[in-house]
Order: sequence, then C-alpha cells, then structure tokens
Amino acid sequence: MFKGILIEGSRGDQQVSLKSIDEAQLPEGDVTVDVAYSTLNYKDALAITGRAPIAKTYPMVPGIDLAGVVTESSNPDFKAGDEVVLNGWGVGEKHWGGLAQKARLSGDWLIPLQAPFTARQAMAIGTAGYTAMLCVIALEKHGVKPESGDILVTGATGGVGSVAVAILAKLGYSVTAVTGRKEEEAYLKSLGAKQIMDRAELSEPGKPLARETWAGAIDVAGGQVLANVCAGMKYQGVVAACGLAAGMDFPSTVAPFILRGVTLCGIDSVMAPKADRLYAWKRLAEDLSPELLDSMITEVAFDDAIDAASHLMDGKIRGRIVIPVAG
Repeated sequence: MFKGILIEGSRGDQQVSLKSIDEAQLPEGDVTVDVAYSTLNYKDALAITGRAPIAKTYPMVPGIDLAGVVTESSNPDFKAGDEVVLNGWGVGEKHWGGLAQKARLSGDWLIPLQAPFTARQAMAIGTAGYTAMLCVIALEKHGVKPESGDILVTGATGGVGSVAVAILAKLGYSVTAVTGRKEEEAYLKSLGAKQIMDRAELSEPGKPLARETWAGAIDVAGGQVLANVCAGMKYQGVVAACGLAAGMDFPSTVAPFILRGVTLCGIDSVMAPKADRLYAWKRLAEDLSPELLDSMITEVAFDDAIDAASHLMDGKIRGRIVIPVAG
C-alpha cells in the first residue's frame, strides 16, 4: 500500500481525498518509481478543485510532475536506483501522476535527474520552470537579445512567470513583470524585474496597435491580455505564449503580425521531444540561480496539498509549490 491523492467519481461529481492505494491498482508501464517530491501546478489545482475537466478518466491520481528513484524497470534506458524526473506527457490527466508515493509509467516519458539539481530542486522548477525555459529559448531562437529592448512577463508571481523573470534577468534582459498583486513588488524585484506593471493595464480591450514597447514577451494569460501584449510589441517583436489563465480566446487582429512583423510562438511543454527537454534542463542548470530558486518555493505537506489547490486557484500562493510525498 502507498499514500496518494485520488480523484474519484465522475466529471461534475468528483470526490478528492488522500488515501491508501493498493500497488496492484497502479496503471501499466515499464518503469516503477518511488516518488520523493511532486509539485502543485495550476493544472493540478484545476484537476483537484474540479474547476476544469483535467482528469480524463476516473479514478485519477493528479500531478503532472514527479521526481524520484526507479525501483523496477524493463525499459533499457533505466535501471533500479536511477534518479528520474517526469514533466507532462498527459500524466495526471490520462495516466496516474506524481501526487502519490509510487508511480508506474512509460520510461519514454522520463529523463534522468540533471546535475546539479536535487529531486526537491527539480520539483521547485517542475513543468512551470521547464516551460519558462522553453519560452526563453524560443525568444533567443527568434533573435531577441538583451540589447533588443524590454521583455514583458505576464503572471509574473506564478510558477512560470517567477522562473522566467529570474532567468531573463540573469541573462541580462530588462524585464517588466506583470502582476495583479501589488504587495509582491519586492519579491519580483528580488528576482530581477526592473519594472512592475499592473495587470489591469492589459486586461481591458485595447487598440489593434498600441505604442511599440516590448521586444519580447512571455505570456501565461491568453485572452485579452495576450491580445494587448501583441498590440504593444516592437517591430519584429516575439511573443512566447504558454498559458490561458485569463482565457482561451484571442480577441486580436492581424495588425501586429502584418504591420510590425510580430511573431507569436506557441510553447507546448507536455509533448515536447526528449531532446528539447534535455536541452531546457541543461540551460536551467546554467541560467537559473539556486538561491533565487529557493526564494520561490512554498513547501506544502502532503496532507495539506488538497487545501493548497484551492489557495492556488484563489491566487494566494506565489512562486512554486513543492510537495514532499515520500513516506
């Protein structure tokens, strides 16, 4: 038996509890992992609270991230004792995830824990931090350099935003951090943000083209926020879009794209190829300060993870939530 969070019932009528689960219930997979740490991401909070149909089957163990040690493997890439990390691949949605003390998975979804990170640090980064790195890499690939001009980061107190601000600042970019939480200004400046912008300035319908302000942007919001971000980009500016916290719609026009040559890059971290994942983690080891990473962490006991999901949805937690799940 092992302990895990289990979502049971059906869509619209689910029950969530931390309970003992028989190992025989684990799904199919060629690698079994003793999970040491997991995280609580926005998607996990949606699943646990039932505010969006994240769980595709029931029962479901949520948790799109995990770090732990292999105990059994028939996959040639892994053996017992290997330290591994998983991000995405539909885990916590279609396949039991990381918010449990054991997981059985496809070895094709795993990567080795990257030095110098510990399992705890890897989960402090998690999908959010790895997605932030993919966004930074996309800006770089499209020619955005520190001397190109200011970079905008929306949702800056969240997991993706916090890591993005820290990485960009370390690389020498001038970062404007967008937040609806004025009380977090000192936190954002400690990560390296040069300017703080009130989210309200981007939340209402604006002009098809606004004043040219940003050379690059990382957006977790979508919706009207993303439309306004695109409208305010400089000529040949680049926007990396990776979230929909403010909505799935995109009430924009073609004006920024055909009159200013703006590029809108979609960033998917869930199904990204292994080579892209390994490169992103390599860059995280180089470009993310461990001291700043520690300042982003809120550690939540496994027994309190379900309540923390509601707090996260209500915007009461900043940065990254790390959950030690090992017994």
